[in-house]
Amino acid sequence: MGSLKEELLKPIWHAFTALDLDRSGKVSKSQLKVLSHNLCTVLNVPHDPVALEEHFRDDDEGPVSNQGYMPYLNRFILEKVQGNFDKVEFNKMCWTLCAKKNLKKNNLLLTDEDAFKVWVIFNFLSEDNYPLIIVPEEIEYLLKKLTEAMGSGWHQEQFEHYKISLNANWEGLSAWELIELIGSGQFSKGMDRQTVSMAVNEVFNELILDVLKQGYMWKKGHRRKNWTERWFVLKPNVISYYVSEDLKDKRGDIALDDSCSVEALPDKDGKKCLFLIKSLEKCFEISASDKKKKQEWIQAIQTTVNLLRLSNPPLHKEARQKRKELRRKLQAEQEELERQMKELQVANENKQKELETVRKQLEAAAARASEEETKRLQTQMELQDRFSLELEREKMVRLKMEEQVAQKSSELEQYLQRVRELEEMYKLLQEALEDEKQARQDEETVRRLQARLLEEESAKRAELEKWHLEQQQTIQMTEAEKQELENQRMMKEHALQVAMQQLEQLELERQEALEQYEEVRKKLEVAASKTKSWKDKVAHHEGLIRLIEPGSKNPHLITNWGPAAFTEAELEQREKNWKGKKTTSEQ
Repeated sequence: MGSLKEELLKPIWHAFTALDLDRSGKVSKSQLKVLSHNLCTVLNVPHDPVALEEHFRDDDEGPVSNQGYMPYLNRFILEKVQGNFDKVEFNKMCWTLCAKKNLKKNNLLLTDEDAFKVWVIFNFLSEDNYPLIIVPEEIEYLLKKLTEAMGSGWHQEQFEHYKISLNANWEGLSAWELIELIGSGQFSKGMDRQTVSMAVNEVFNELILDVLKQGYMWKKGHRRKNWTERWFVLKPNVISYYVSEDLKDKRGDIALDDSCSVEALPDKDGKKCLFLIKSLEKCFEISASDKKKKQEWIQAIQTTVNLLRLSNPPLHKEARQKRKELRRKLQAEQEELERQMKELQVANENKQKELETVRKQLEAAAARASEEETKRLQTQMELQDRFSLELEREKMVRLKMEEQVAQKSSELEQYLQRVRELEEMYKLLQEALEDEKQARQDEETVRRLQARLLEEESAKRAELEKWHLEQQQTIQMTEAEKQELENQRMMKEHALQVAMQQLEQLELERQEALEQYEEVRKKLEVAASKTKSWKDKVAHHEGLIRLIEPGSKNPHLITNWGPAAFTEAELEQREKNWKGKKTTSEQ
């Protein structure tokens, strides 16, 4: 009864949690009344509306928690369950309440019916602690069963990688996470929806409906003695046979108890692979399709009978119970180990405290001995400190005197170095001034040469103009004098050509003078730049030397042949002289 109660509580817990819409842990009384009525209906328990109303009377305000609903559920429903109810129908009712809220149908390989079967299997394999979870060992067991049913191999490494990818504190999966894992196809890659559905149905039949084996075989009739093909289903205490595998038309049962037996028969009546099932009431002759099937059925029936004789549950339930007991044992051992570790830790801490106390006592004794030794050495140290202090004081005085001497020597050396630098700068400045004087003298010489060439050029131009006027006058003479004048003109043109050649020679000389002037001017600029640089350097030295600067220069005029070598006043004076000469020649 205790096992059945735990089995029923898990689907009911799912239904109660689904009714808790705001996840507060409580459900309204009206919803609990409806849930209780439906539970009584599917579990074939007499419904007592008076007890229901009394338990959920209106003077108790507010919704009811899971703990508040459990007394009524145990007393008026679960304690009255006799086992004469349809487990699938009961699970369907609870599934209907919780599936709509929790089931995610996005790209799942499972149909709604398959998801329902996985949910029921989860309730069967989950732990008895709430909220319900299925531990990794049971997940591995279920996935192995499914892969075997699909005919594919189990990949342990893939499952280990899956566990590693999850959180380190992960304890297991909820029902909906398990449905999503199986429906995602992660462990059934390459399988279609139909194959997965057949595998889920096979595991559901074995674990939930206790179907130990099923398949088509031939059965010999008791009256007509004819052979008919039937679909046989082996369960822990009965073998049922149907017209077909859809289980709609049931033709009979073979009750199994501890007195039943099974034995092989020789081939007869054209049938092979025969075996006989003996029960208290009848004997049944069965024909399998081949020897392998015959041996499997004989072994399965014999195993079932042996379990009945030993009053043991089916193998899958016994294995599940053993796994749970092993987990409980491991958990108890782990808890015991943790308790021992805590005791060892407490004992270690106490021992550490005792050692710390002894250490402090030793330190106190050592401190007292050290204090006496300190007092003994203190007098000696004071004498040594006095002597050391006086010695250090003398040493400091000597070091200060040495530092002062070194500082004075360094300052004297810097002063002498500065005087030497100023003397060198003075010599270089004298040389720069000499270069500047020579450059100015060269410039003056070039200017006088340019003035002389310009005066000669002006005289030649005046003479040429005079000859030109005379030539014009000669042209106006009579035809009789023309020949003579022509000869004179030729002579004058010859003289003019000679004068032009002389003028070109003067131009060449003037160009040479300009080039000389440019060279002198560049030298003067170099000398001026040197003078300026030395002037800047001297300005940093406290005014020991004062530069001798050249006087200001008058602006020069610019002619068609370059810079003029005379001032504007000189040009005006020369222009007046030229005009006077021109007037005299015309007269």
